[in-house]
Amino acid sequence: MITKILVAYDGSSQARKAFDFGLDLAGKYGAGITVLSVANPAGPPGDVDPAAVLDHAGEYFASHFNEMKTRAAAMGVGASFEARVGHPAEQIVSLAAEWKIDAIVMGHRGESLLQKWLVGSVAKRVLSYAHCTVVVVRN
Repeated sequence: MITKILVAYDGSSQARKAFDFGLDLAGKYGAGITVLSVANPAGPPGDVDPAAVLDHAGEYFASHFNEMKTRAAAMGVGASFEARVGHPAEQIVSLAAEWKIDAIVMGHRGESLLQKWLVGSVAKRVLSYAHCTVVVVRN
């Protein structure tokens, strides 16, 4: 039974499609949905203030989260939103295990060869290490 769904959200068009899919899935199963955005700071860990990165990420995603909250409420789906700092795949897998998530929904994007490789590596890592079902939404 699916009762908890995690949607990985980075603001891309593929992430929006993943949210749409996750919201639809939550509605069909009567599940709750958690949307996770991960800020991946550039530079060596000692040079970056995680609190500042998290504050900036929270501000950036606030308008996205507000729109998603409205849509989830309109469908009667309970939704929560989380922003974390770190490597996206590690944070997605960690939160899924921590909160005993039943299914992870994430987008797959990549218009250029570099984006396909970079983003594909996040999806591959999540698929490899997640304890639960992972759905990768494509165009």
